[in-house]
Amino acid sequence: MAKETVKLVANNKKAYHDFFILDTYEAGIALHGTEVKSLRMGKCSIKESFIRIENGEVFIYGMHVSPYEKGNIFNKDPLRVKKLLLHKSEINKLLGKIKEKGMSLVPLKVYFKGSLVKVEIGLAKGKKLYDKREDIAKKDQQREAQRDFKVRNLA
Repeated sequence: MAKETVKLVANNKKAYHDFFILDTYEAGIALHGTEVKSLRMGKCSIKESFIRIENGEVFIYGMHVSPYEKGNIFNKDPLRVKKLLLHKSEINKLLGKIKEKGMSLVPLKVYFKGSLVKVEIGLAKGKKLYDKREDIAKKDQQREAQRDFKVRNLA
């Protein structure tokens, strides 16, 4: 079986800062032709986007796909609500977990898997301010340790 290529289009670093990511899922996304062309050029942002489950279907809100430059009347609204494609069992599983207090769904990545556009969504629990401070302190310690290690190896 041939290995499928994965090309990253958009990454949501802010989600890892604001949430504890407990579980991840891969979902397809329903797009129109010019949106796919725009994504191939890397014109996408998911920083302020979020995911809701309505009537047994999953939708992503706030995902900005810039209009295709060479498109004309076929361009769609950049912030339109897009449907995510998941199996019914996965949707029911997510719905049960979201009912818990403090749980939500956030998009983590948008990428091409072969010729298909995929969205990695994460089941997330919000971080408190002190959790964010701990993460920043850990990153600073790691950066300092790497710097010291580099200096010792060069000397």
